Amino acid sequence: MKSPEVEQRRIVVIGAGPSGAIASALLKRHGHDVLVLERQRFPRFSIGESLLSHCLDFVEEAGMLEAVRAAGFQVKHGAAFAWGERYTDFDFRDTFTPGQGSTFQVQRAQFDQLLADEAQRQGVEIRFEEEIVAADFAGDCPCLTVRRLDGSQYQLDTAFVLDASGYGRVLPRLLDLDLPSDFPVRQALFTHVEDRIDDPAFDREKILITTHPELRDVWFWTIPFSNGRCSLGVVADATRYQGRDSDLEACLRRFVAETPSLARVLANAQWDTPVRALGGYAANVKRLHGPGFALLGNAAEFLDPVFSSGVTIAMRSASMAAGLLHRQLGGEAVDWQRQFAEPLKRGVDCFRTYVEGWYDGSFQDVIYYQHASPEIRRMISSILAGYAWDPRNPYVAEPKRRLRVLAELCTAQA
Repeated sequence: MKSPEVEQRRIVVIGAGPSGAIASALLKRHGHDVLVLERQRFPRFSIGESLLSHCLDFVEEAGMLEAVRAAGFQVKHGAAFAWGERYTDFDFRDTFTPGQGSTFQVQRAQFDQLLADEAQRQGVEIRFEEEIVAADFAGDCPCLTVRRLDGSQYQLDTAFVLDASGYGRVLPRLLDLDLPSDFPVRQALFTHVEDRIDDPAFDREKILITTHPELRDVWFWTIPFSNGRCSLGVVADATRYQGRDSDLEACLRRFVAETPSLARVLANAQWDTPVRALGGYAANVKRLHGPGFALLGNAAEFLDPVFSSGVTIAMRSASMAAGLLHRQLGGEAVDWQRQFAEPLKRGVDCFRTYVEGWYDGSFQDVIYYQHASPEIRRMISSILAGYAWDPRNPYVAEPKRRLRVLAELCTAQA
């Protein structure tokens, strides 16, 4: 029998999406040998199109900010919220935490391609249409079995693996790390439309999050792009789809029709793209790291799309892991639990508090309250901009207690 082809590489990154591109570029800038393996061929469709301001801190760290700014993406300055006739917005240029004041709303096919191209320009090798089908971490070094598009396989021996595979969740599947999420099973229906929005009150420099007028746990995203199109989606508990049209476009259109403020915004839209569905996307894992590997972004945990936190968590985890791995490979003792998993989880848990508060209504009571103090609004705006790791912000340091008290005050004074 022919011996399998064997290759040795210092670091392997699984996935060429935002966290994989950022992590690999940062490691390459430190002088490390990095190989990225990507199952798909870019460009490819993905959701997660409304970036938070904190994302650009990591794009800049990886030397890609100039290219992103030159790409012509839709500038985003904040987030707007609508419920019935109520409307409020948050400006990311006015936040408690210093940082990027603006970001972008992007069609992910082009954005992810750009980041991958920038990583390659910096010397990172990316192999597209190659899939990891087995992983062995029991030996002296991690060993991956890789299958090419033509079906041939080879073995890859490496010092360390970063899993940035997103929804593919490669190592959680192969190493039995998956845990069921404690979030309810929700489903999103989404599409892209030629929006033809002529409402002068509509702000293309903000994502619009709309609450269903009667079902407060049902919400919509409207993400304008720079080319006159927008991403449109609805998110609801799986039970909310019972008894509704099985045709995805008809179902999404009906949800929109039930929401007059959004129906007015999209009155002239041209629905020209098939509607897709994504369900049961919330995920968790037993641990974020192990001997020879660490999990980044959605490969580890995904909460919910409501505050667009997924790409921010992915990029922050990439930055943290790349820094730690550089130090480890340089001979320094690194505690991945204390220096990676725990600090990353603090920000994720902060986001989790506000996601849970959105669905139980308490955070919506805060968002739609019309008389909030400017300072509290700046603190909330910081979290919505992605700065969920700033312990100086009281609503980050003590998110559950602070949100509970604030929501009680808002409802009492409404």
